[in-house]
Amino acid sequence: MHSFDEARARLDAIPQLQVTCNEPLAAHVRFGFGGPARVFADTADEAAFLAALGVAHGSGLAWLVIGSGTNLIVSDKGFPGIVLRYRGARISRAGQTVRVEAGAALQSLVDFAVAEALQGIEVMTGIPGNVGAAVYGNAGAYGASISDRISSVRFHDGLAVREVDHAGCRFRYRDSIFKQRRLQGEPWLILSAELTFPNGDGAAMKAKADAILATRNAKFPPEMKCAGSIFKNLLLSELPEQARRAVPESVVKGGKVPAAWFLEQAGAKGLAMGGIRVTDYHSNTLYNAGGGTAAEFCGLVRTLKGRVLERFGLALSEEVQYIGFDPEELP
Repeated sequence: MHSFDEARARLDAIPQLQVTCNEPLAAHVRFGFGGPARVFADTADEAAFLAALGVAHGSGLAWLVIGSGTNLIVSDKGFPGIVLRYRGARISRAGQTVRVEAGAALQSLVDFAVAEALQGIEVMTGIPGNVGAAVYGNAGAYGASISDRISSVRFHDGLAVREVDHAGCRFRYRDSIFKQRRLQGEPWLILSAELTFPNGDGAAMKAKADAILATRNAKFPPEMKCAGSIFKNLLLSELPEQARRAVPESVVKGGKVPAAWFLEQAGAKGLAMGGIRVTDYHSNTLYNAGGGTAAEFCGLVRTLKGRVLERFGLALSEEVQYIGFDPEELP
């Protein structure tokens, strides 16, 4: 099968799958820009998602899977293939173990854990995106990462549904086997995860989460068209000598150096390209101030990376993922 019409017909035949053509991806990513997907298939049902995945695999056409679009930069041209989205969001508890589907909002998982007095991810309150993406990128905040609690992950490896334990996830800072497989062109698509928690003080956890959420919302208002921090923070031990010598000891926290510090020294705050701007108060936050495009985003990122490289000999890496770009278009 190499025909969009045939792929569309097969997708339309799958129960509980909503299929549209030329769907504007700008409506499905937090930055609010990006062109259309040739075919867009959406479901909250795991069986329907797996059936759609089978169609995509066998189509011979370009395809990808997205979540809530928090961390995606979509080309102004869009994506000339099939885009699948899985919204399964059930969360359940058995003893100290919580099972959560990949399409659940990370905030829903945090709220569930706090309500159940299960300790360990309350500090991740306010981080946008879905659980699947959080596991994929080993999301975290305030010294905690979701990998601290993961006991196993169910996923589709391209042929069948499998399960891997914590060790098999190969978690590192903002990294996992799932991210590595995607970079290798053989994605393992997360369906659900099991997390194990110790008991905690529910009232104290809620107070802590509420305070963190207020701080996060002040920096990243929910209505702001942004992805939070754009560039990955850095491990001090892995910095080039020129950069390591420049970093004040007071900036280093837990062996990590915020990318924002390097960006601030390079004069990033307030820089803009078209409708894409760096906030005046946080040098690692880019947002769509109105009418911004993917090309403008890439141009501003290229400028910021160039400034840091010139001053510190340091190549920053983005946390965001690029969709639909030709290699020469990327910053």
